Amino acid sequence: MAISKNRIKYIHSLELKKKRKEENVFLAEGPKLVEDLLGHFDCRFLMGTREWLASQKNLTDIQDITEVTEEELARASLQKTPQQVLAVFEQLQYMTDPKIVEHSLCLALDDVQDPGNLGTIVRLADWFGIEDIFCSPNTADIYNPKAIQATMGGIARVRVHYTDLPELIRSLNGVPVYGTFLDGKNIYEQPLSEHGLIIMGNEGKGIGRDVEQLVNRKLYIPNYPVSRETSESLNVAIATAVVCAEFRRQAAWR
Repeated sequence: MAISKNRIKYIHSLELKKKRKEENVFLAEGPKLVEDLLGHFDCRFLMGTREWLASQKNLTDIQDITEVTEEELARASLQKTPQQVLAVFEQLQYMTDPKIVEHSLCLALDDVQDPGNLGTIVRLADWFGIEDIFCSPNTADIYNPKAIQATMGGIARVRVHYTDLPELIRSLNGVPVYGTFLDGKNIYEQPLSEHGLIIMGNEGKGIGRDVEQLVNRKLYIPNYPVSRETSESLNVAIATAVVCAEFRRQAAWR
């Protein structure tokens, strides 16, 4: 059955946050991503090429499946180079429990604006075994198609919460709250805990003042060598990778 113009229009409308919120859904494309999400999110509908559908054995729970040609998939896709399958999944909402931070390492994002950065940070969290990310209300929408693609399936294993960060941090009693600042202490010279909250800030402004006041352990990622002229700062996703890697390195040597 050929894909209808109305369905193509509907898929394209999911670029808009308002539409995603109204429908409580998100779009995912490509074999690796879609296969990772199946079983973790309820699938509203799926369309795939004959070859991809023939390779799958666990699609019995999906009521709405359409076989499409590469040309039809290209018309529906938001990607420049569509790959075999496209699916619309239902969003998940998680309970925000501050106590999670008391016994595990978590990330917090203060107004990270770029969906690609957000998705990459989710992917990094998945790699480093961080299962919860707390986002300020003004952080990009994790269900933005660009963010979802950038997670590379990590969204299946990482819970993303949207909450008031100052309120969250104030509820943490005696928990280490880390943040990266130019006037922080060298991250490679500081003992880092196995639990706590790591805050990463906005691409241009860094961590906001209201959140900065609540950080009790300021860190700095030094350039190398220190005396060399270099870039003003690191991309927030790259900085997150550096920070998470050092936390896990120290934990491995305990």
